[in-house]
Amino acid sequence: MDKKLMKKGGNIMDKKLIKSANEAAERIIEWGESQRLETCFERAERLKPCPIGLTGACCKHCHMGPCRLVGPNAEEEAKGVCGAPLSTVVARNFLRMIAAGTAAHSDHARDMVLTLLAVSLGETKDFEIKDVRKLYRVAEILGVEFEGRPVKEVARDVALKFLEDYSRQKGELNYIKRAPKKTQERWRKWGIVPRNIDREVAEAMHRTSVGVDHDPDSLLLHGLRTALADGWGGCMISTDVTDILFGTPRPVKAEASLGIFKEDEVNLVVHGHEPSLAEMIVDVASEPEMIAYARSKGAKGINLGGMCCTANEVLMRHGIPTAGGFTNQELGIMTGLVDAITVDVQCIMPAIAELSKRFHTKVITTSEKAKIPGAIHIEYDEHRAKEIARQIVKLAIDNFPNRKTKGGYVTDRYPVIAGFSHEYIEYMQGGRWRASFRPLNDAIMAGRIRGVVGLAGCDNPRVPSTGVHRFLAIELIKNDVLIVSTGCGSAACGTAGYLTPEMALEHAGPGLREVCEAIGIPPILHVGACVDNSRILTIATAMAHEGGLSDEIGGMPAVGIAPEWMSEKAIAIGAYFAASGVPVIFGGESPVGASKEVTRIMTEVWWERFKGSMYFEPDPERMLQLALQYIDNARAALKLRKYEPGRFGTERVLMDMAARRELDRIAKAHSGLG
Repeated sequence: MDKKLMKKGGNIMDKKLIKSANEAAERIIEWGESQRLETCFERAERLKPCPIGLTGACCKHCHMGPCRLVGPNAEEEAKGVCGAPLSTVVARNFLRMIAAGTAAHSDHARDMVLTLLAVSLGETKDFEIKDVRKLYRVAEILGVEFEGRPVKEVARDVALKFLEDYSRQKGELNYIKRAPKKTQERWRKWGIVPRNIDREVAEAMHRTSVGVDHDPDSLLLHGLRTALADGWGGCMISTDVTDILFGTPRPVKAEASLGIFKEDEVNLVVHGHEPSLAEMIVDVASEPEMIAYARSKGAKGINLGGMCCTANEVLMRHGIPTAGGFTNQELGIMTGLVDAITVDVQCIMPAIAELSKRFHTKVITTSEKAKIPGAIHIEYDEHRAKEIARQIVKLAIDNFPNRKTKGGYVTDRYPVIAGFSHEYIEYMQGGRWRASFRPLNDAIMAGRIRGVVGLAGCDNPRVPSTGVHRFLAIELIKNDVLIVSTGCGSAACGTAGYLTPEMALEHAGPGLREVCEAIGIPPILHVGACVDNSRILTIATAMAHEGGLSDEIGGMPAVGIAPEWMSEKAIAIGAYFAASGVPVIFGGESPVGASKEVTRIMTEVWWERFKGSMYFEPDPERMLQLALQYIDNARAALKLRKYEPGRFGTERVLMDMAARRELDRIAKAHSGLG
């Protein structure tokens, strides 16, 4: 909890006190209000969620509707014009959210694969294969021969193999074989192994159209199949191809905050999710000719910054500073120092184009899929990548002399250590020749590390933005829980100053601190962008293969949490973790809350079948306690040494006993111990 919030004596969820838990962001918001500038925070206050759509009780899939299925006995009595009951409508809506999130990630991955193919065929000269070792590792998994062959031939065959995952009509995704065998057996038993990514998304849309699938369990099972096409398909493919082309991340030091912008330099922000153009901009911005051009316009140099997941990509590989996550994009412009911001796809607020008119900032759209009225459009083409990057950097430089409107400038900056790929986490536990996950497994078995939490998902203006991430991050590491973070969850921790080894000394429980000190790592590991949640899947798989814990992903003392989610991508991610065997906790009101039956399927039934579940909980303290209960129940089921708060941490009583008993009931019911 930040100083300002503590001074006001408020709860982190009290919207009357603050709009962002980030002090720098809150100062800019207050400055913007004094200038009558509207942001997502004001719009969130003014536009209240539709109470019917919020819980999934509205069906608008045909023109007989929209049908609102409400009333005191809606679960039993409410029906749409076609006769669809509430549980069917809620399940359909949820499946469509999964399909949309999967489409977003997998379309991103397709573009990355096509870039790899273009590189392998010599169709683009601006990119190269930077991690040949990773290419060979992927080739081996895919069954592509690589020994004694030219690198580009191997890359071509790898790319073509990946493209099969978008076109294959029968069979299984290539990467399904990477999961533990027992996890694969569960998927095959329940018929949720994806055939190809596009087919599962298309079938999801077909099943949810009027008059097709009406069984909530059937709809949700296909939701899991579609989500697996995201996690073990689109996300994993994108992560691997990006590593091959741009390098597998290793720890790098950078900075995070809205204070990264410099008054005497050209400030150019890369925002969105596709890293290809951002990589070229990083290269071009350091060219002596471009720096000389910036100086000719009165600037001392060129300062690159990132926003959202593109920020995570260039942060991990180049140490480019990040200005934060989703809710900070308007605030970055409001500093008055951003000369240009490039945007591609996903999580771009169209409001930034209108807001930029109050300043000098140029907003540049770069994807033919994503255009904004009022923005400049410079379409990206991988065949002319550097040429386009130079055009964008030059535009930002030319705009530097036009700064005129004073903004809400802040100077706060925090150090960040990022770039913990699967490969590096394995390497740091034993070096190149003895790399393994044995030390991590042993630390969990001994109770030094209580468990692992994946802290991910967006930041949301409907709560004090980034506040729930921060609260959970501190409390979890105090309880000896190792955190792996991605996406805007990483940005929330980074802009709070949490992504440093010093956090272990200052806040981690004694067991986790001992492990962090021995290896030299932070207690919160930044593992990448939102597509890089796939790294968490491969890490969990490696831990299962290492032995001593569960022989599948399900059953491990591990939990996923998306405390401030807002995107359909987050729902797809949560669903593929649940299908893979991880209990997942989402913040906020449940989008399936209108149906007790759908809620039961996603918690109790999924747990019984896959050892994973999706649970929605708006209260941060209950989220924390539920996560710890899941972890402790998993430890008990695995017959691991009981976690001892007196030895490796301090018991924290955050709620009354009635609330604790209810959490214990929920967690035990899901784990089969009740």
